[in-house]
Formats: sequence, structure tokens, C-alpha cells
Amino acid sequence: MNEFRFSFPASLIAGKSRLSAEDLMTLRKVTFPDGIRTPDDAITLLALQNACPEKCEQWNTFFVEALTEFVVHHSHPQGLLSENKVDWLIRMLSDDGVVKSPLELEAILHIIEVSSDRSTDLSTLALDQLRLAITRGAGAYTRPTDPAHRPGITLRDLDYINRILRAAHDRGRLLLSASEIAALGKIAAATSAAVNHPGWEELMACVQLCEEERPRTSRWLRVSDDIFASDGRAA
Repeated sequence: MNEFRFSFPASLIAGKSRLSAEDLMTLRKVTFPDGIRTPDDAITLLALQNACPEKCEQWNTFFVEALTEFVVHHSHPQGLLSENKVDWLIRMLSDDGVVKSPLELEAILHIIEVSSDRSTDLSTLALDQLRLAITRGAGAYTRPTDPAHRPGITLRDLDYINRILRAAHDRGRLLLSASEIAALGKIAAATSAAVNHPGWEELMACVQLCEEERPRTSRWLRVSDDIFASDGRAA
């Protein structure tokens, strides 16, 4: 991403310390007239996110909605979170399991919500941001910390977890993969049961291992980012 070369006018905007509302309007008219439709568009969007230290408030909504629209609806397979899509997202939005920023975490959450299927890898990554916040004060999920006391799960934390796992609820059960259950277990180990919100115990009581996970493509199959072209061919 550091060696990425912008085209005009994104090249001028990327050199600024602040991306303004006027800059965003220019990007929408010139650089992304049809939205984010190709892998090159997506890489440009992510590069701009990394290049400009400050951004206007409107950028946040544009970034989340545009990236979600591309990943879910304008890349193959449409509407689904294939393994290749998820691997690409994790590679682009995180470093060593740590999501780069709250905005990129919001994009992950929105993609989870909008997609018509579930990616347990993506939800596990999102869950682990809570553990990182609790144990290290790191990651894209922010929460108040008190070094003098072992933290407990708060109502806000529960809302976050339920946002990630909403699609896994099934008639009073929470059907999760082994990796998702392990992520919740690490969160539990990092907190104090005595101060956890009562809803945490209720949530954990509903957890069951999902025996029928969607078949995954073999991990040896690696493709370039061009797989995200809407017709499945190289752009």
C-alpha cells in the first residue's frame, strides 16, 4: 500500500494533511463516478484512508458504505462472503490480527451485517478486537480501562458482541464455530465474572458449536485481488 500510485485528482488529495468535504465531492465525481466497482477503486479508497491523517466527517460514512457495497454486491460471488473476499479484507484492514482503526472496524461490522451469509473468520477477528481492548488497551475497539481493577463485560460490550453474532442466533441458541467460541472464551478469561454484566452469562449459556459450517475453498488456492471483478475475471 505504501508504494501505491494515485491517479489525478486522488494524487493531489492524498498529499494533503486533511481530506475535506470538497475533496470528497471531487473524488465522488472524478475518481469514483460510479462508486467503488473495481479492485483498483477499492485499493484507491483504502490508500486514501491511510494517506490522509485527518478527514471530514462525511468521509466515514462514504468509506464504510462504499467498501461494503463493493465487497458484498459488486465482487464475485455477489452477496456472499467467500474465503477469498474475507482473506483480502483481513489482509487489507488489519495487521497481525489487529484492525487498523475504528473506521475500518466499522466497515467490517457493516459488511457482516449486510452480507447474506456468515464468515466465521471475519466475526472471530471482530470478536478478538474486544479481547485486545481488554487485555492490552489496543486494537480498533475502544473502551474505558481501569488498570487497578480486572475489567468486566459491559452492556456496550454485549451490544458489540451481539452485533457481530446476530446472524448466528437460532431459536434461543447461538450457533458458533470453534474459532468464535474460542474467541469468546479468551474474552471470558480476561474479565472478572463478578463484575460482568448479567447478559454475558445469559449469552454464554446459549452458545453451541455449529456442526454444519459452510464448506471452505482449499487454503492453497490463492488468487490476485482481480478475483473481485464482478464477473470473476481479471479486470
